[in-house]
Amino acid sequence: MTIVLWLPILVPTLLGALVTWRHADRWARLAPLATAVVIFATGITLVVRGTVTSSWVLRADATSSYVLLCIGAVAIVALWAGLTSGDHTVGVHGRADALLCAFLAAMSLAVLSDNLGVMWVAVEATTIATAFLVGQRGTRKAIEAAWKYVVLGSVGVAIAFLGIVLIYAANPPGESATLSWIALTSSDHGLNPSVARLGIALAVLGFATKAGLAPMHSWLPDAHSQAPAPVSGLMSGVLLSVAMYAIVRVQALTGLYSGAGLVRGLLLTGGMLSLAVAAALMLTQRDYKRLLAYSSIEHMGIIALGVGSGSTLGLAAALLHVLGHGVVKAAMFVVAGRILTATGSSRIEDVSGLLKTRPDLGWPFLAGAAALLGFPPFVTFFTEVAILVALAVSGLGWVAAGAGVLLLACFAGIARQVLAMTVGPRHQAADHHPTPEHPSRSAMVPVAVGIGLCAVASLLAFPLAPVLLAAAQSLTEVVR
Repeated sequence: MTIVLWLPILVPTLLGALVTWRHADRWARLAPLATAVVIFATGITLVVRGTVTSSWVLRADATSSYVLLCIGAVAIVALWAGLTSGDHTVGVHGRADALLCAFLAAMSLAVLSDNLGVMWVAVEATTIATAFLVGQRGTRKAIEAAWKYVVLGSVGVAIAFLGIVLIYAANPPGESATLSWIALTSSDHGLNPSVARLGIALAVLGFATKAGLAPMHSWLPDAHSQAPAPVSGLMSGVLLSVAMYAIVRVQALTGLYSGAGLVRGLLLTGGMLSLAVAAALMLTQRDYKRLLAYSSIEHMGIIALGVGSGSTLGLAAALLHVLGHGVVKAAMFVVAGRILTATGSSRIEDVSGLLKTRPDLGWPFLAGAAALLGFPPFVTFFTEVAILVALAVSGLGWVAAGAGVLLLACFAGIARQVLAMTVGPRHQAADHHPTPEHPSRSAMVPVAVGIGLCAVASLLAFPLAPVLLAAAQSLTEVVR
C-alpha cells in the first residue's frame, strides 16, 4: 500500500509533463482537476486506514493524511469552479495547467515528506510554480505582485532554510545526522539544545512568512488579488495552510529540545498581529478581492492561535478550521472573479445591489461571507469558539479576550463591505462595464458545494474526530 503515498506526487508530475507537451489539447484543462481528485481520493484512503505508512522519505500519519485530504477537497472546489469561471485566464494557456499540476504535486510532497529538508524544498517549489500563475495576466500590477511574492517569499524560505540547516547541525557528534521528523522526535535522539532552539525559531519565522502571518504578510494581498480566481482560491485555501503545517511539524520539536514557550510565543504574537492587521485594513478596504485576501490573514491568525494554545482541543480545532476556511475561500474567490467579469471592476464602490441585479452572484457571495464571519451552522463558528476556549483553558485568557475583540472588528469590516455590495442600494457606478452573461446552473454547483461543505463540516467533525484527536495528540504529546 506504500504506492498510495506516491500517487499524489507522481500523478500530477506525469500529467503536468503531458500537458506541457500537449498544452493545446482540450483535455489539458482537465488535468489539474484530475490531479485534485487523485489527491482527495488518496487522502480519504489514508485517513480511513488510520495507520502510519512509510515509504523512503514519505510518511503518512493522522496529521499528514488529514491535511492531504484538505488539499484535495479545496483543489476540487477551486479547479472545478474555475473551469466555468468568468476568469478565463486559467486554462487558455495549457502551460498554466501544467503549473497547477506542479503546484499540487509540490504541496502533496510537503505534506507527506518525513524529511524536513525535503519539506522545505517542496514549499520552495510551490513559490516557483505560483509566481508564474500570479503574474499570468501580464499586466503591470500582476507582474509587480508576482515579483513582490517571489522576493518576500524567497526571504522567508531562506530564513527557514537557515533554521533547518541549524537543526541539522544540532545533531549530536558521532551519530548519524538526520532531518527525519520521526527520528528527531524520538526520545533517544538528542540535539544540541542551544543550536536547536535557534534553528527551530528561524524555521518557524521563515514558514510564517509563507503562511501570511503578520508582520510578514505584505505579499499576500497583492498576490491574491492579482492572481486568477481559482489560483487565488488555491493559494488562500491550502498554500497558506501547508506553510502552517510546516510550522506545526517544526513546533513539535520544541518540547524535546528547547521548551514550547519560545515557539508558542511566536505563534501567539503572529496570530494576534494578524488579527489586528486584518481588522484595521478590512474596515477601510476598497477592493473586494483584497478584502478576501485580508480575510485569509485573519483566518491564518486564528489557526496560529489554535496551534499556539498548545492544547489538544486548540490544535484539533485549528485543523478542522483549515478545511472549513479552505473550501469556502476557494468558492468565494471564484464568485469574486465572476463579479469582476460581470461588473468590470474590483472596487467595492462600483458593486452594489447584487441580490437584485445579479442574485446568482449576490446570494453565494453573501452566504460565503457569512461562513467567513463565523455564523452558525458553518464550521468556522464552532472552530473559532473552540480555539478561544482552548486559549482560556490553557491559562491564556487575556489572549482569548483580545482575540475576541479583534474578531468582532474583523466581523464589522467584512459585514460592512459585503452588505454594501449585496443588499445596498444600487447606484450608477454599479453599471460599470456590465456583461449580460449569467453562469449556468451547473457552473454554480461547485460554488454551492464549497459553501455547503463548510456548513456540513460541522457534522463531519464527528466522523473526523478520531483523526483530528489522533493528529493533535501526536503533536501535543511531543511538545510536552
